[in-house]
Amino acid sequence: MSTVEERLSSIAYSVGWSAVRRMPERSAYAMFERIADTMWARQGKDVKRLQSNLRRVVGPSVSDEDLKLLGRAGMRTYFRYWCELFRMPGWSEQRIRDDMVVLGDEYLAEALGEGNGVIVVCPHMGNWDHAGYWVRLQHGWVTTVVERLKPEDLFQKFISVRKDRGIDIIALTGDEPPFPYLVGRLREGRLVALAADRDLSNSGVRVQFFGAAAKMPAGPAALHVETGAPIFPAAVFTKNGRNYTEFFQRIDVVPNDSRMRSIVEITQQIAHRFEGIIADHPEDWHMLQRIWLDDLDPSKAPTEQIVSDK
Repeated sequence: MSTVEERLSSIAYSVGWSAVRRMPERSAYAMFERIADTMWARQGKDVKRLQSNLRRVVGPSVSDEDLKLLGRAGMRTYFRYWCELFRMPGWSEQRIRDDMVVLGDEYLAEALGEGNGVIVVCPHMGNWDHAGYWVRLQHGWVTTVVERLKPEDLFQKFISVRKDRGIDIIALTGDEPPFPYLVGRLREGRLVALAADRDLSNSGVRVQFFGAAAKMPAGPAALHVETGAPIFPAAVFTKNGRNYTEFFQRIDVVPNDSRMRSIVEITQQIAHRFEGIIADHPEDWHMLQRIWLDDLDPSKAPTEQIVSDK
């Protein structure tokens, strides 16, 4: 992205935060749905990538026309997320609680009571910011890792909006290494929430995902191996115009004397859990990037490296 493009992007997001939150709510949602439909109708690169990814989820039995309609639904939920992201700074704590339906929170409450911290993993789906704010209100703390964006002032705006809601954030790159920081939070008995369906570190684990090889981040599994904190998958989705978060039972971890093998096996379990979550809510999975190895340009594909033994 050029410097001019970065500046225009920053201006556009600033307008979103200032203008969209002041619009009548129904008008704002309707405007973002129209934007989603316009982008879908153009069938540009991002829309085609989303539909290609969704084809992996739904399989060959779904017609091309129905797949495109699923892509439209996906773009609508994706832009609904952006509409709400711009408006949420004006939401009260009561609204954050009332507008989120939560299932399975008893799993987190019980695990946090054990004192080892909790690792929550989810795919890129639904309004994960709303889910994070709810968790912070309910459990007092949530730490997450975010990808560094350009330009820097836009990245800092995203950070400040989330920190204003009490979210503890560390950047994936550019600041202190995130792994030791997250280990420290877990050892304090805190909750760490991570999007874990796309490898951004070039050190991910190869997994089978919807029948083909993909890379997923090693971080959640490595954090469990390091701290013993349990891992809970979560789904964030929309239903009947409301946001939902569902937490599932912890991933069963079989003790293994090899750190590397444990990380690989746990990450594969996460991938399997994500398959069920995404298959149940495909229209909420906002994956507009290439994640399967056979979709990646070989010259840009992640290496086969995984976290090494200590």
